[in-house]
Amino acid sequence: MRMTFVICLLAAAAAAQQPNPNRVITVPENEANLPTQSIGPNDLISVSVYGAPELTRTIRVGADGNIRLPMLKQRIKADGLYPSDLETAIAGALRQEELYPDPFVTVTIAEYHSRPITVSGAVKTPLEFQAASPTPLLEAISRAGGLSDSAGPEILVSQTEPGPDGKPITHTRHIPVHGLINDADAGLNFMLTGGEQVLVPEAGKVYVWGYVKMPNAYKVQDGSEISIMQILALSQGLAPYAAKVAYIYRPDGAGGRTEISVPLAKILNRKAPDVPLLANDIFYVPDNTGKRIALTTLDKLSPLGAAAGAALVYTHP
Repeated sequence: MRMTFVICLLAAAAAAQQPNPNRVITVPENEANLPTQSIGPNDLISVSVYGAPELTRTIRVGADGNIRLPMLKQRIKADGLYPSDLETAIAGALRQEELYPDPFVTVTIAEYHSRPITVSGAVKTPLEFQAASPTPLLEAISRAGGLSDSAGPEILVSQTEPGPDGKPITHTRHIPVHGLINDADAGLNFMLTGGEQVLVPEAGKVYVWGYVKMPNAYKVQDGSEISIMQILALSQGLAPYAAKVAYIYRPDGAGGRTEISVPLAKILNRKAPDVPLLANDIFYVPDNTGKRIALTTLDKLSPLGAAAGAALVYTHP
């Protein structure tokens, strides 16, 4: 009797270990195949069909947004679908062409290539990356190493989309740096989903050359103007033998520059009002002999920095 009981237990255990052909395959909810980004052209996806190794493979989505599987006559549209939607489409195609009566299909995204985000301009490490999930603007900038010291007062976020007539339309948002970073405005830290170009323009600069102690290009904060007295303080004042009259060379909007003479000595002695300087102005202080550097030379030197400007300060004969 005891031996019979033991044999029955062993038989039941063996039966429990045998695969049940009628069992239902389910995917737990906490492991559901629900990425936050849909599939796009050139993405790399993995397709698995249970019991059909010949259909299990990695596939690159075509530029037209379609994929092709072996033995299937029809191409299947993948562009714009989530993996669960593509699973349904593939299973339907396999049933329609009578290849498998009840296929179980799994689709996962191996690599995104359809959702590039480019971050360039005045950032420390310009880069391009794929948005595998929606990415906050601040995170995108952080991936680029953050803003550089030359960053301007705003960030430009552009995205090109097809218009109603099929022609591309570019939408650009202007995001103030102060509001995004200093004020932590959540409305400005919006999500990037791929296809955006983030550009951080450099701040405007005033170029100071000639007879000052520290010729250089000086950043204009927050797009505002800066006065001659302020720029002389930044450049540590006039050098010996500086002239009493200085010159501002200001862009005229037509590719040239307009010359504006300023009574430098009178401004310093409070006998004339201070004069504002604008971004991209060249402020030039000649020597007191009346010698002046040609405007074309100043324009070429402007982007070159302090070393070039220092070459304009020479010992008075």
